[in-house]
Amino acid sequence: MSRPRVVIVGAGFAGYRAARTLVRLTRDRADITLVNPTDYFLYLPLLPQVAAGVLEARRVTVSLPGTLRGVRLVLGEAEEVDLDAQTVRYRDPEGGTGRVGYERLVLAVGSVNKLLPVPGVAEHAHGFRGLPEALYLRDHVTRQVELAAADTPETAAARCTFVVVGAGYTGTEVAAQTQLLTDRLARRQPLPAGLRPRWVLLDLAPRVLPELDERLSRTAERVLRARGVEVRTGTSVREATRDGVLLTDGEFLASRTLVWCVGVRPDPLVEALGQPLERGRLIVDPCLRLPGRPEVFACGDAAAVPDLDQPGAFTAMTAQHAWRQGRVAAENLAASLGLGRRRRPYRHRNLGFAVDLGGARAAANPLGIPLSGPAAGAVTRGYHLAALPGNRVRVAADWLLDAVLPRQGVQLGLVRAWSVPLETASPELARIPGGPGNPGAPGAPEGHERAEGAGGDEPMTHGSRGIRPDGHPAPAPHPDGPDPAGSTDGPGPAH
Repeated sequence: MSRPRVVIVGAGFAGYRAARTLVRLTRDRADITLVNPTDYFLYLPLLPQVAAGVLEARRVTVSLPGTLRGVRLVLGEAEEVDLDAQTVRYRDPEGGTGRVGYERLVLAVGSVNKLLPVPGVAEHAHGFRGLPEALYLRDHVTRQVELAAADTPETAAARCTFVVVGAGYTGTEVAAQTQLLTDRLARRQPLPAGLRPRWVLLDLAPRVLPELDERLSRTAERVLRARGVEVRTGTSVREATRDGVLLTDGEFLASRTLVWCVGVRPDPLVEALGQPLERGRLIVDPCLRLPGRPEVFACGDAAAVPDLDQPGAFTAMTAQHAWRQGRVAAENLAASLGLGRRRRPYRHRNLGFAVDLGGARAAANPLGIPLSGPAAGAVTRGYHLAALPGNRVRVAADWLLDAVLPRQGVQLGLVRAWSVPLETASPELARIPGGPGNPGAPGAPEGHERAEGAGGDEPMTHGSRGIRPDGHPAPAPHPDGPDPAGSTDGPGPAH
Protein backbone atom coordinates (compact mmCIF):
# COMPACT_ATOMS: atom_id res chain seq x y z
CA MET A 1 0.00 0.00 0.00
CA SER A 2 1.47 3.34 -1.09
CA ARG A 3 1.94 6.08 1.44
CA PRO A 4 -0.09 9.30 1.02
CA ARG A 5 1.91 12.17 -0.45
CA VAL A 6 2.01 15.37 1.61
CA VAL A 7 3.65 18.55 0.32
CA ILE A 8 4.43 21.55 2.52
CA VAL A 9 5.31 24.80 0.75
CA GLY A 10 7.42 27.11 2.90
CA ALA A 11 9.56 26.51 6.00
CA GLY A 12 8.85 29.60 8.06
CA PHE A 13 7.25 29.41 11.48
CA ALA A 14 4.07 27.75 10.16
CA GLY A 15 5.66 25.42 7.62
CA TYR A 16 8.48 24.27 9.88
CA ARG A 17 6.10 23.54 12.76
CA ALA A 18 3.73 21.70 10.42
CA ALA A 19 6.54 19.51 9.10
CA ARG A 20 7.87 18.72 12.56
CA THR A 21 4.40 17.85 13.85
CA LEU A 22 3.59 15.67 10.84
CA VAL A 23 6.77 13.65 11.29
CA ARG A 24 5.74 12.89 14.84
CA LEU A 25 2.11 12.05 14.01
CA THR A 26 2.56 10.03 10.82
CA ARG A 27 5.55 7.97 12.00
CA ASP A 28 6.80 7.23 8.49
CA ARG A 29 3.29 6.37 7.25
CA ALA A 30 3.23 9.35 4.86
CA ASP A 31 5.61 10.67 2.21
CA ILE A 32 6.32 14.24 3.39
CA THR A 33 7.98 16.71 1.01
CA LEU A 34 9.02 20.23 2.00
CA VAL A 35 9.55 22.82 -0.77
CA ASN A 36 11.65 25.79 0.38
CA PRO A 37 14.23 28.10 -1.26
CA THR A 38 16.74 27.65 1.59
CA ASP A 39 17.85 24.64 3.59
CA TYR A 40 17.12 26.30 6.92
CA PHE A 41 14.36 27.66 9.11
CA LEU A 42 15.04 31.32 9.97
CA TYR A 43 14.20 32.50 13.48
CA LEU A 44 13.15 36.01 12.45
CA PRO A 45 12.77 37.61 15.92
CA LEU A 46 16.54 37.49 16.42
CA LEU A 47 17.41 38.88 12.98
CA PRO A 48 17.93 42.46 14.28
CA GLN A 49 20.69 41.09 16.50
CA VAL A 50 22.43 39.74 13.41
CA ALA A 51 22.30 43.20 11.84
CA ALA A 52 23.70 44.68 15.05
CA GLY A 53 26.59 42.21 15.24
CA VAL A 54 25.38 40.54 18.44
CA LEU A 55 24.71 37.15 16.82
CA GLU A 56 26.41 35.48 13.91
CA ALA A 57 24.11 34.66 10.98
CA ARG A 58 24.09 30.87 11.42
CA ARG A 59 22.91 31.24 15.02
CA VAL A 60 19.40 32.22 13.86
CA THR A 61 19.12 29.41 11.31
CA VAL A 62 18.06 25.83 11.98
CA SER A 63 19.00 23.13 9.46
CA LEU A 64 15.98 21.54 7.80
CA PRO A 65 17.68 18.23 6.85
CA GLY A 66 19.28 18.07 10.31
CA THR A 67 16.09 18.57 12.33
CA LEU A 68 13.33 17.18 10.11
CA ARG A 69 14.31 13.54 9.78
CA GLY A 70 11.87 11.73 7.52
CA VAL A 71 11.05 14.86 5.49
CA ARG A 72 12.31 15.11 1.92
CA LEU A 73 13.60 18.61 1.21
CA VAL A 74 13.11 20.00 -2.30
CA LEU A 75 15.35 23.05 -2.53
CA GLY A 76 13.49 25.57 -4.66
CA GLU A 77 10.89 28.30 -4.85
CA ALA A 78 7.29 27.38 -5.49
CA GLU A 79 6.17 29.28 -8.58
CA GLU A 80 2.76 27.79 -9.26
CA VAL A 81 0.22 25.62 -7.47
CA ASP A 82 -2.22 23.76 -9.73
CA LEU A 83 -5.13 22.92 -7.45
CA ASP A 84 -6.91 20.82 -10.08
CA ALA A 85 -3.89 18.72 -11.06
CA GLN A 86 -2.67 18.71 -7.43
CA THR A 87 0.88 19.65 -8.34
CA VAL A 88 3.37 22.30 -7.24
CA ARG A 89 5.81 23.72 -9.79
CA TYR A 90 9.08 25.05 -8.39
CA ARG A 91 12.36 26.55 -9.58
CA ASP A 92 15.58 25.28 -8.09
CA PRO A 93 18.62 27.42 -7.16
CA GLU A 94 20.30 26.65 -10.50
CA GLY A 95 17.41 27.74 -12.71
CA GLY A 96 15.83 24.38 -13.44
CA THR A 97 12.16 23.69 -12.80
CA GLY A 98 10.32 20.67 -11.52
CA ARG A 99 6.94 19.50 -10.29
CA VAL A 100 5.87 17.53 -7.27
CA GLY A 101 2.44 16.00 -6.82
CA TYR A 102 0.43 15.82 -3.64
CA GLU A 103 -2.63 14.29 -2.03
CA ARG A 104 -2.51 16.79 0.83
CA LEU A 105 -1.01 20.26 0.62
CA VAL A 106 0.02 22.77 3.31
CA LEU A 107 0.52 26.32 2.02
CA ALA A 108 2.78 28.22 4.42
CA VAL A 109 4.56 30.57 2.03
CA GLY A 110 4.67 33.45 4.50
CA SER A 111 5.02 37.12 3.58
CA VAL A 112 7.23 39.64 1.80
CA ASN A 113 8.00 43.33 2.24
CA LYS A 114 5.01 45.67 2.10
CA LEU A 115 5.47 48.30 -0.58
CA LEU A 116 3.84 51.72 -0.65
CA PRO A 117 3.66 54.11 -3.64
CA VAL A 118 6.28 56.49 -2.24
CA PRO A 119 8.63 57.96 -4.89
CA GLY A 120 12.18 56.70 -4.62
CA VAL A 121 11.59 54.07 -1.95
CA ALA A 122 11.92 51.08 -4.30
CA GLU A 123 15.23 52.44 -5.59
CA HIS A 124 16.77 53.59 -2.31
CA ALA A 125 15.37 51.20 0.32
CA HIS A 126 15.80 47.56 1.31
CA GLY A 127 13.65 45.21 3.33
CA PHE A 128 14.41 43.22 6.46
CA ARG A 129 12.92 39.82 5.78
CA GLY A 130 15.97 37.61 5.41
CA LEU A 131 19.61 37.00 6.25
CA PRO A 132 20.99 38.74 3.14
CA GLU A 133 19.30 42.00 4.16
CA ALA A 134 20.52 41.75 7.75
CA LEU A 135 24.09 41.09 6.63
CA TYR A 136 23.93 43.93 4.13
CA LEU A 137 22.62 46.37 6.74
CA ARG A 138 25.40 45.47 9.17
CA ASP A 139 28.05 46.05 6.51
CA HIS A 140 26.41 49.24 5.26
CA VAL A 141 26.06 50.82 8.70
CA THR A 142 29.66 49.94 9.57
CA ARG A 143 30.87 51.36 6.27
CA GLN A 144 29.03 54.64 6.73
CA VAL A 145 30.57 55.24 10.17
CA GLU A 146 34.05 54.35 8.95
CA LEU A 147 33.77 56.60 5.89
CA ALA A 148 32.37 59.43 8.00
CA ALA A 149 35.44 59.36 10.26
CA ALA A 150 37.58 60.61 7.36
CA ASP A 151 34.99 62.84 5.65
CA THR A 152 33.95 66.48 5.87
CA PRO A 153 31.60 67.36 8.76
CA GLU A 154 28.65 67.96 6.39
CA THR A 155 29.01 64.69 4.52
CA ALA A 156 29.84 62.83 7.71
CA ALA A 157 26.57 64.03 9.25
CA ALA A 158 24.62 62.60 6.31
CA ARG A 159 26.48 59.31 6.50
CA CYS A 160 25.76 59.04 10.22
CA THR A 161 22.04 59.79 9.92
CA PHE A 162 20.07 56.54 9.86
CA VAL A 163 16.33 56.64 9.11
CA VAL A 164 14.02 53.75 10.02
CA VAL A 165 10.45 53.85 8.69
CA GLY A 166 7.93 51.82 10.67
CA ALA A 167 7.82 51.64 14.46
CA GLY A 168 6.34 48.17 14.75
CA TYR A 169 8.23 45.18 16.13
CA THR A 170 10.96 45.02 13.54
CA GLY A 171 11.53 48.74 13.06
CA THR A 172 11.71 49.36 16.80
CA GLU A 173 14.13 46.50 17.36
CA VAL A 174 16.29 47.38 14.35
CA ALA A 175 16.60 50.99 15.56
CA ALA A 176 17.29 49.94 19.16
CA GLN A 177 19.82 47.21 18.36
CA THR A 178 21.71 48.91 15.55
CA GLN A 179 21.91 52.25 17.39
CA LEU A 180 24.04 50.50 20.01
CA LEU A 181 26.30 49.20 17.23
CA THR A 182 26.89 52.65 15.71
CA ASP A 183 27.63 54.15 19.11
CA ARG A 184 30.31 51.51 19.70
CA LEU A 185 31.76 52.09 16.23
CA ALA A 186 31.89 55.85 16.82
CA ARG A 187 33.72 55.39 20.13
CA ARG A 188 36.31 53.22 18.44
CA GLN A 189 36.78 55.62 15.50
CA PRO A 190 35.89 59.21 16.54
CA LEU A 191 33.82 61.26 14.10
CA PRO A 192 34.72 64.81 13.00
CA ALA A 193 33.55 67.82 15.03
CA GLY A 194 32.32 65.67 17.88
CA LEU A 195 29.55 64.22 15.67
CA ARG A 196 27.41 61.34 17.01
CA PRO A 197 25.40 58.84 14.98
CA ARG A 198 21.80 60.01 14.59
CA TRP A 199 18.89 57.59 14.47
CA VAL A 200 15.39 58.67 13.42
CA LEU A 201 12.39 56.32 13.82
CA LEU A 202 9.30 57.33 11.83
CA ASP A 203 5.71 56.11 11.91
CA LEU A 204 2.34 57.54 10.94
CA ALA A 205 0.83 55.91 14.03
CA PRO A 206 0.46 58.04 17.18
CA ARG A 207 2.96 55.89 19.12
CA VAL A 208 5.62 53.23 18.69
CA LEU A 209 4.46 49.62 18.73
CA PRO A 210 0.87 50.70 18.05
CA GLU A 211 -0.35 47.09 17.99
CA LEU A 212 0.71 46.50 21.59
CA ASP A 213 -0.41 47.60 25.02
CA GLU A 214 0.24 51.30 25.69
CA ARG A 215 2.45 50.50 28.66
CA LEU A 216 4.82 48.47 26.49
CA SER A 217 4.78 51.27 23.95
CA ARG A 218 5.73 53.88 26.53
CA THR A 219 8.52 51.68 27.90
CA ALA A 220 10.03 51.14 24.44
CA GLU A 221 9.81 54.83 23.52
CA ARG A 222 11.39 55.87 26.82
CA VAL A 223 14.37 53.55 26.23
CA LEU A 224 14.81 54.75 22.65
CA ARG A 225 14.67 58.44 23.55
CA ALA A 226 17.11 57.94 26.45
CA ARG A 227 19.65 56.62 23.92
CA GLY A 228 19.15 59.58 21.63
CA VAL A 229 16.88 57.96 19.04
CA GLU A 230 14.51 60.55 17.59
CA VAL A 231 11.02 59.05 17.65
CA ARG A 232 8.68 60.90 15.28
CA THR A 233 5.09 59.73 15.28
CA GLY A 234 2.51 60.97 12.80
CA THR A 235 5.34 61.32 10.27
CA SER A 236 6.52 59.24 7.35
CA VAL A 237 8.41 59.52 4.05
CA ARG A 238 7.12 61.62 1.17
CA GLU A 239 10.07 60.92 -1.12
CA ALA A 240 13.40 59.10 -0.95
CA THR A 241 16.45 60.22 -2.92
CA ARG A 242 20.09 59.28 -3.14
CA ASP A 243 20.98 62.18 -0.86
CA GLY A 244 18.30 61.79 1.80
CA VAL A 245 14.67 61.56 2.75
CA LEU A 246 11.88 64.15 2.42
CA LEU A 247 9.41 63.73 5.27
CA THR A 248 5.67 64.29 5.18
CA ASP A 249 6.09 67.32 7.47
CA GLY A 250 8.30 68.99 4.85
CA GLU A 251 11.67 68.42 6.52
CA PHE A 252 14.53 66.96 4.48
CA LEU A 253 16.95 64.62 6.26
CA ALA A 254 20.32 64.27 4.56
CA SER A 255 21.05 60.56 4.91
CA ARG A 256 22.64 57.58 3.20
CA THR A 257 20.48 55.02 5.01
CA LEU A 258 16.74 54.37 4.88
CA VAL A 259 15.47 51.19 6.56
CA TRP A 260 11.99 50.23 5.35
CA CYS A 261 10.02 48.54 8.12
CA VAL A 262 6.41 49.39 7.34
CA GLY A 263 5.18 45.84 7.61
CA VAL A 264 4.57 42.84 5.39
CA ARG A 265 2.10 41.52 2.84
CA PRO A 266 1.27 37.90 1.94
CA ASP A 267 3.49 36.16 -0.59
CA PRO A 268 2.22 36.94 -4.13
CA LEU A 269 2.01 33.21 -4.86
CA VAL A 270 -1.36 32.96 -3.13
CA GLU A 271 -2.93 35.60 -5.38
CA ALA A 272 -2.45 33.35 -8.41
CA LEU A 273 -4.59 30.56 -6.92
CA GLY A 274 -7.82 32.29 -7.85
CA GLN A 275 -9.31 31.63 -4.42
CA PRO A 276 -11.14 34.11 -2.15
CA LEU A 277 -8.75 36.48 -0.41
CA GLU A 278 -8.86 38.81 2.58
CA ARG A 279 -6.29 41.58 2.06
CA GLY A 280 -4.14 39.23 0.03
CA ARG A 281 -4.46 36.28 2.41
CA LEU A 282 -6.22 33.01 1.56
CA ILE A 283 -9.49 32.69 3.43
CA VAL A 284 -9.63 29.37 5.27
CA ASP A 285 -12.13 27.77 7.65
CA PRO A 286 -11.42 27.46 11.40
CA CYS A 287 -9.73 24.09 10.73
CA LEU A 288 -7.35 25.85 8.31
CA ARG A 289 -8.76 24.17 5.20
CA LEU A 290 -9.33 25.95 1.90
CA PRO A 291 -13.11 26.09 1.24
CA GLY A 292 -14.04 23.63 -1.50
CA ARG A 293 -10.56 22.10 -1.35
CA PRO A 294 -10.49 19.79 1.69
CA GLU A 295 -7.08 18.47 0.66
CA VAL A 296 -5.48 21.93 0.94
CA PHE A 297 -4.52 23.57 4.23
CA ALA A 298 -3.11 27.08 4.65
CA CYS A 299 -1.54 28.69 7.70
CA GLY A 300 0.74 31.50 8.79
CA ASP A 301 0.96 34.89 7.09
CA ALA A 302 -0.51 33.53 3.86
CA ALA A 303 -3.81 32.53 5.52
CA ALA A 304 -6.71 34.60 6.81
CA VAL A 305 -7.70 32.44 9.78
CA PRO A 306 -10.97 33.27 11.56
CA ASP A 307 -10.46 34.55 15.10
CA LEU A 308 -13.03 32.53 17.03
CA ASP A 309 -12.73 34.86 20.03
CA GLN A 310 -13.59 37.89 17.89
CA PRO A 311 -16.34 36.97 15.40
CA GLY A 312 -15.78 38.55 12.01
CA ALA A 313 -12.08 39.18 12.61
CA PHE A 314 -9.00 37.27 11.47
CA THR A 315 -5.87 36.41 13.40
CA ALA A 316 -2.93 38.78 13.01
CA MET A 317 0.16 38.08 10.91
CA THR A 318 2.49 37.23 13.80
CA ALA A 319 5.01 34.49 14.45
CA GLN A 320 3.05 33.36 17.52
CA HIS A 321 -0.01 32.63 15.38
CA ALA A 322 2.02 31.06 12.57
CA TRP A 323 3.82 28.70 14.96
CA ARG A 324 0.57 27.49 16.55
CA GLN A 325 -1.34 27.31 13.26
CA GLY A 326 1.39 25.10 11.80
CA ARG A 327 0.77 22.57 14.52
CA VAL A 328 -3.03 22.66 14.14
CA ALA A 329 -2.78 22.36 10.34
CA ALA A 330 -0.55 19.29 10.71
CA GLU A 331 -2.87 17.68 13.27
CA ASN A 332 -5.93 18.25 11.08
CA LEU A 333 -4.11 17.00 7.99
CA ALA A 334 -3.05 13.83 9.81
CA ALA A 335 -6.64 13.35 10.99
CA SER A 336 -7.86 13.62 7.38
CA LEU A 337 -5.55 10.72 6.52
CA GLY A 338 -6.71 8.67 9.49
CA LEU A 339 -3.29 9.01 11.12
CA GLY A 340 -4.10 11.27 14.02
CA ARG A 341 -6.73 12.70 16.29
CA ARG A 342 -9.94 14.22 15.01
CA ARG A 343 -9.94 17.70 13.53
CA ARG A 344 -10.06 20.74 15.77
CA PRO A 345 -10.47 24.46 15.02
CA TYR A 346 -7.68 26.92 15.63
CA ARG A 347 -8.00 28.84 18.88
CA HIS A 348 -5.31 30.86 20.54
CA ARG A 349 -4.45 32.31 23.89
CA ASN A 350 -2.37 35.44 24.03
CA LEU A 351 0.79 34.63 25.99
CA GLY A 352 2.05 38.20 25.86
CA PHE A 353 4.70 39.94 23.81
CA ALA A 354 8.36 40.79 24.15
CA VAL A 355 10.41 43.47 22.38
CA ASP A 356 14.20 43.26 22.70
CA LEU A 357 15.66 46.78 22.89
CA GLY A 358 19.31 45.76 23.03
CA GLY A 359 21.74 45.32 25.89
CA ALA A 360 19.82 44.35 29.00
CA ARG A 361 16.75 46.40 28.07
CA ALA A 362 13.43 45.12 26.78
CA ALA A 363 9.69 45.61 27.10
CA ALA A 364 7.57 42.55 27.83
CA ASN A 365 4.21 41.49 29.27
CA PRO A 366 4.36 37.71 29.77
CA LEU A 367 0.90 36.42 30.66
CA GLY A 368 -0.23 40.04 30.93
CA ILE A 369 2.37 41.06 33.53
CA PRO A 370 4.11 44.28 32.36
CA LEU A 371 7.89 44.24 32.74
CA SER A 372 10.70 46.61 31.80
CA GLY A 373 14.45 46.97 32.32
CA PRO A 374 16.73 43.99 33.09
CA ALA A 375 13.80 41.82 34.23
CA ALA A 376 12.11 42.24 30.85
CA GLY A 377 15.45 41.60 29.16
CA ALA A 378 15.91 38.32 31.01
CA VAL A 379 12.35 37.19 30.23
CA THR A 380 12.72 38.14 26.55
CA ARG A 381 15.96 36.25 26.07
CA GLY A 382 14.64 33.29 28.04
CA TYR A 383 11.59 33.21 25.78
CA HIS A 384 13.74 33.24 22.64
CA LEU A 385 15.94 30.44 23.93
CA ALA A 386 12.87 28.35 24.74
CA ALA A 387 11.28 29.07 21.35
CA LEU A 388 14.38 28.35 19.27
CA PRO A 389 14.21 24.86 17.70
CA GLY A 390 18.02 24.64 17.86
CA ASN A 391 21.30 26.52 18.43
CA ARG A 392 20.36 27.45 22.01
CA VAL A 393 23.85 26.95 23.42
CA ARG A 394 25.47 28.87 20.56
CA VAL A 395 23.05 31.78 20.92
CA ALA A 396 23.56 31.94 24.69
CA ALA A 397 27.33 31.84 24.15
CA ASP A 398 27.15 34.74 21.68
CA TRP A 399 25.11 36.78 24.17
CA LEU A 400 27.68 36.09 26.88
CA LEU A 401 30.62 37.03 24.65
CA ASP A 402 28.88 40.22 23.54
CA ALA A 403 28.42 41.20 27.18
CA VAL A 404 32.08 40.80 28.12
CA LEU A 405 34.04 41.45 24.89
CA PRO A 406 34.14 44.39 22.43
CA ARG A 407 31.83 43.85 19.47
CA GLN A 408 33.58 43.16 16.16
CA GLY A 409 32.87 46.04 13.80
CA VAL A 410 34.13 44.83 10.42
CA GLN A 411 32.71 44.71 6.91
CA LEU A 412 32.47 41.26 5.40
CA GLY A 413 31.40 42.54 1.97
CA LEU A 414 29.34 39.43 1.25
CA VAL A 415 26.11 41.20 0.20
CA ARG A 416 25.96 44.26 -2.06
CA ALA A 417 23.15 46.80 -2.28
CA TRP A 418 21.78 45.54 -5.61
CA SER A 419 21.65 42.00 -4.22
CA VAL A 420 18.83 42.88 -1.81
CA PRO A 421 16.25 45.00 -3.69
CA LEU A 422 13.15 46.04 -1.79
CA GLU A 423 10.91 44.86 -4.63
CA THR A 424 11.33 41.11 -4.52
CA ALA A 425 9.15 38.11 -3.86
CA SER A 426 12.19 36.28 -2.49
CA PRO A 427 13.74 38.21 0.41
CA GLU A 428 15.42 35.05 1.69
CA LEU A 429 17.73 34.91 -1.35
CA ALA A 430 20.37 37.41 -2.43
CA ARG A 431 20.31 38.33 -6.11
CA ILE A 432 23.41 37.37 -8.10
CA PRO A 433 24.26 38.95 -11.50
CA GLY A 434 24.23 36.70 -14.54
CA GLY A 435 22.19 34.02 -12.83
CA PRO A 436 18.93 32.43 -14.00
CA GLY A 437 15.85 34.49 -13.33
CA ASN A 438 17.50 37.91 -13.74
CA PRO A 439 15.80 39.20 -16.91
CA GLY A 440 18.37 40.07 -19.52
CA ALA A 441 21.29 39.14 -17.30
CA PRO A 442 24.29 37.92 -19.29
CA GLY A 443 24.80 34.22 -19.07
CA ALA A 444 21.30 33.44 -17.86
CA PRO A 445 20.28 30.04 -19.26
CA GLU A 446 16.90 29.21 -20.67
CA GLY A 447 14.53 27.74 -18.09
CA HIS A 448 14.10 23.97 -18.39
CA GLU A 449 11.68 21.66 -16.70
CA ARG A 450 13.21 18.60 -15.12
CA ALA A 451 12.60 15.82 -12.68
CA GLU A 452 13.63 16.42 -9.09
CA GLY A 453 17.35 15.93 -8.57
CA ALA A 454 18.70 17.20 -11.91
CA GLY A 455 21.17 20.06 -11.73
CA GLY A 456 22.59 23.04 -13.65
CA ASP A 457 25.68 25.14 -13.69
CA GLU A 458 24.54 28.65 -12.77
CA PRO A 459 24.81 30.36 -9.35
CA MET A 460 21.86 30.83 -7.05
CA THR A 461 19.40 33.62 -7.88
CA HIS A 462 15.85 34.58 -7.14
CA GLY A 463 14.40 32.63 -10.03
CA SER A 464 11.46 33.93 -12.01
CA ARG A 465 9.71 35.19 -8.90
CA GLY A 466 12.21 38.06 -8.70
CA ILE A 467 9.54 40.30 -10.22
CA ARG A 468 7.40 43.19 -9.16
CA PRO A 469 3.92 42.48 -7.78
CA ASP A 470 2.40 43.81 -11.01
CA GLY A 471 4.22 41.15 -13.04
CA HIS A 472 6.89 43.39 -14.56
CA PRO A 473 10.58 42.69 -14.07
CA ALA A 474 12.10 44.12 -10.93
CA PRO A 475 14.46 47.09 -11.35
CA ALA A 476 17.82 46.14 -12.79
CA PRO A 477 20.72 45.92 -10.35
CA HIS A 478 22.55 49.21 -9.90
CA PRO A 479 26.26 49.55 -9.20
CA ASP A 480 27.30 49.27 -5.61
CA GLY A 481 30.52 51.13 -5.08
CA PRO A 482 32.29 51.59 -1.77
CA ASP A 483 29.49 53.97 -0.74
CA PRO A 484 26.02 52.64 -1.69
CA ALA A 485 24.23 55.87 -0.81
CA GLY A 486 20.59 55.82 0.00
CA SER A 487 20.35 52.11 0.78
CA THR A 488 17.86 50.89 3.34
CA ASP A 489 16.43 47.81 4.93
CA GLY A 490 12.97 47.17 6.33
CA PRO A 491 11.32 44.61 8.58
CA GLY A 492 8.95 41.78 8.71
CA PRO A 493 6.33 40.13 10.87
CA ALA A 494 5.68 40.53 14.54
CA HIS A 495 7.20 38.09 17.01
